[in-house]
Amino acid sequence: MPEETALDATLLSLLACPQDKGPLLLVRDAAGAALLYNPRLRRAYPIENGIPVLLIDEARDVTDAEHEAFTA
Repeated sequence: MPEETALDATLLSLLACPQDKGPLLLVRDAAGAALLYNPRLRRAYPIENGIPVLLIDEARDVTDAEHEAFTA
């Protein structure tokens, strides 16, 4: 089962960035892994086994190229 199907639209609408409390985008990185992305802070949160890991320390910064791809 693809990871994005584990996060339905209702759940995604309830999730928020733990840092700025804003909405997150469901995206895929270049390797095909699903991520929750905060375009305002340019931070990506992993999804492990279908479970969002919304811990500030687990998020990673994204490159300018990734940001452009995620927001296109």
